[in-house]
Amino acid sequence: MSTFLLEIVTPERKAYAEQASMIVVKGVAGELGILPNHIPLVTPLKIAPITVKRQGQSDQVIAVNGGFMEVRKDKVVILAESAELPEQIDLDRARSAKERAEKRLAEAKAKDHDMNVKRAELALMRAVNRIDVAERK
Repeated sequence: MSTFLLEIVTPERKAYAEQASMIVVKGVAGELGILPNHIPLVTPLKIAPITVKRQGQSDQVIAVNGGFMEVRKDKVVILAESAELPEQIDLDRARSAKERAEKRLAEAKAKDHDMNVKRAELALMRAVNRIDVAERK
């Protein structure tokens, strides 16, 4: 089975660079499965885990908080706001962030502040994504 290079890059660092036989991502238009020799594609990504399937190894799950994916014939590059492997996630910190975001969301909705609601919703999605990935390991 053939593979392709998957690179996940954040503003701070290259978070991941490995050969993959398939990846599953959540784009804004829905879930996408990318195999070797996929047609070229550029799409924005949602805040969601990415599943990396590797030959003869268990699946790797990575918490990616939005960004863009570029698919080429033999390489996929994900430019993400942030990306964390399960072992890099501080689960207690992520749970605290989730609780803070839920509290802010409730307060913002009560006061009817659209901007604060959107920010709180994004913070909540990021925290839930990190918790989901950390608990899978």
